[in-house]
Amino acid sequence: MFTGIIQALGHIKTKVSYDKGAVFSFSATNFDFSSVAIGDSIAVNGVCLTAVEIGEDFFKADVSQETLDCSIFSQLEQGDSVNLEKALRLNQGIDGHLVSGHVDGIAQVNDQFKEGESTRFKISVPDNLVKYIAKKGSVCINGVSLTVNSITDNIFDLNIVPHTLTVTTLGKLKVGSKVNLEVDIIARHLEQLLKSK
Repeated sequence: MFTGIIQALGHIKTKVSYDKGAVFSFSATNFDFSSVAIGDSIAVNGVCLTAVEIGEDFFKADVSQETLDCSIFSQLEQGDSVNLEKALRLNQGIDGHLVSGHVDGIAQVNDQFKEGESTRFKISVPDNLVKYIAKKGSVCINGVSLTVNSITDNIFDLNIVPHTLTVTTLGKLKVGSKVNLEVDIIARHLEQLLKSK
């Protein structure tokens, strides 16, 4: 589990594609790797990955075809920036919301414009995910915990403050950019619970 509070910006050091998957290595000079062990989970742009190799300023992870298919990982290349977060510890506070690191799908930036000091983003989502998004509910975009301002049809609004734009990859988004979307985990479980009745 994660919180959606990004701990560091990193970048893709290497990407090696193979049949039905890929191996990525991610580096970050300001990410504390001293407490990371092989087998630990790290969220990269909101995707939970398992560290299979750790260096002083990098880690390596296998990425399955399933992850490539349902996230923007297939579009990422060497040098691209990524958001990094270590897994939540039981003695740690939750500043964002509970995030599983299991991306539900790919969304797209439909529009963006300044609104005071912040930036308003309009995000379009696949039709099958609209029902999980609620006004003032939580969503996770590229690993960042955010609050939905409003939703109309398949487009929801986010208001993102300058600090978040500076310390995450969200500041690099443009109209047309694709992003990883994880909907609220509680909404998913409630749907399953109601289906089982």
